[in-house]
Amino acid sequence: MQHWLERLSRGFAALGALVALGVAGMTVVSIAGRSLWSRPIPGDVELTQFGIALCISLCLPWAQVRRANIVVDFFTQRLSGRSTQRLDAVGAALLGAMCLLLAWRSAVGAMSVAEAGEASMILDLPMWWVYASLVPGLALSGLVALVQAAQLARGAPVGGADAGLPS
Repeated sequence: MQHWLERLSRGFAALGALVALGVAGMTVVSIAGRSLWSRPIPGDVELTQFGIALCISLCLPWAQVRRANIVVDFFTQRLSGRSTQRLDAVGAALLGAMCLLLAWRSAVGAMSVAEAGEASMILDLPMWWVYASLVPGLALSGLVALVQAAQLARGAPVGGADAGLPS
């Protein structure tokens, strides 16, 4: 795998982790405010939904680099290593295509929602921000998966959680 893709994916995951920590901190403060002073953070549920969606999209590329997605190998455990690698190549290509399709449609959705002026119910935040924030993570996930599909199709080893990649 190209090292720049690994580094970029790791950076996205670190940013996603920071977003998740921010959401967790905000939730604690909101719950404490609700319990102690009957004053939660306004829009905490909206912010949690937006933040976790962003976190997930930012962490997807690193999960793909590490090949940490769930694999159900019930039907393939008796196949040869090469056959399994070919099926993994097809799976990675399909995942790459799906992620790129989702990135494209999220970008189109962001433009459409921006034109419509749609905003969140409580905080009145522009909804296009949410759609647009998902695009980079989905696009990078798609790119990583397509690179892995090409490597697997050539029979080249692909990194994973057990392949000795630096963590």
